[in-house]
Amino acid sequence: MAARATLHCLTGCAIGEVLGMVVGTALGWGNVPTMALAIVLAFFFGYTLTLRSVLRAGVDFRTAFRVALAADTLSIAVMELIDNGVIVLWPGAMDAMLSDVLFWGALAISLAVAFVVTTPVNKWMIGRGKGHAVVHRYHH
Repeated sequence: MAARATLHCLTGCAIGEVLGMVVGTALGWGNVPTMALAIVLAFFFGYTLTLRSVLRAGVDFRTAFRVALAADTLSIAVMELIDNGVIVLWPGAMDAMLSDVLFWGALAISLAVAFVVTTPVNKWMIGRGKGHAVVHRYHH
């Protein structure tokens, strides 16, 4: 269950990360605004995926939004910290362009590392009835 929750989180984070990095890099933005955009979009898409599934269960928007925040905030925050930390620490990754293998390789590896680190966090949260354990109450 923790791996599935982390994969769900990774999907939203990856969409936001890739989109943010591609947009910022394509527009020639600096590293800080590009990373900020990627992080904001990762949270947006992560929350949106959960929100969508909870709304499908017939829950009102306000309740669904609170469930998404409670379920995903820690998971997305850890994933973003690890993902962006790997990219910042990877030599040359912050300066790589969209056409560079380093750009895509570092991004893919950073997301994989974030998945491995975030899975135990989700396991811990689910074990305490938090995180995606809350979301599963709304699945039929």
